[in-house]
Amino acid sequence: MRKEGYIRKCEALQRLMKRYTKENVVVAFSGGADSSLLLKLAVLCARESEKKVYAITADTQLHPVQDLQIARQVAEETGAIHMVLEICGLEQTGIYDNPIDRCYRCKKHVFEKIKEQAVNLEAGFVLEGTNMDDMQAYRPGIKAVEELGVKSPLREAGFTKEEVRTLAGEYGVSVARRPSTPCLATRFPYGSSFDKEKLQKVEQGENYLRSLGFYNVRLRVHGEIARLEVDYAEMDRLFDRRKEITEYLKNLGYRYITADLEGFRSGSMDR
Repeated sequence: MRKEGYIRKCEALQRLMKRYTKENVVVAFSGGADSSLLLKLAVLCARESEKKVYAITADTQLHPVQDLQIARQVAEETGAIHMVLEICGLEQTGIYDNPIDRCYRCKKHVFEKIKEQAVNLEAGFVLEGTNMDDMQAYRPGIKAVEELGVKSPLREAGFTKEEVRTLAGEYGVSVARRPSTPCLATRFPYGSSFDKEKLQKVEQGENYLRSLGFYNVRLRVHGEIARLEVDYAEMDRLFDRRKEITEYLKNLGYRYITADLEGFRSGSMDR
């Protein structure tokens, strides 16, 4: 049986989505569980209003290539109109040295471009997938979202990440349990420089670890050191396969391969 508080949140989210889809609407779409749930609900609610739903995915070089592939797949599943915006985030936002307000600069630039598209598409609202758990962490990008008037229905309705995954599963969203894949710049300490090649190496390393069956994976880079985070329950398996993992990552150019004994922590570079 669904809990009463969860039911109230679901009802509140439905009301919000019906209100936002009385006009054409744009969903800032990453292909993750949060934005995929929003897109699914937007398409369903827009059937009543006969308005258009656009899913806009920003291709910034800062996210894994597979994110774009998954976004295309999920957008097709929902029936939304999918658009990809190529945005040179590294060049245009000046974040090569990973400043502490990197996320703010990047989000503001990306959402300004999305809002420009929304005007062209005659969309009344731009929606994005911040949830209540995001409010408990260091998320300077949320400030940019608020400044630009972008709507966050999941946060407005009080949804936690786990509740998002639950509701997405109930609606048959294929990525309901997909691990979060934040911007690759989060793998580098603030104040340390990175470029496209370094980002690609991180992506390769994490993809390799996922191919071995690890669920939550982060490869944090400290100069020549690769610090691996996996779920604590999977730590023994990481050590069992340490020889092949070490060989693969050294071939990518990392000199020292370490395992973080605290295990996976989202946003560990912010602490």
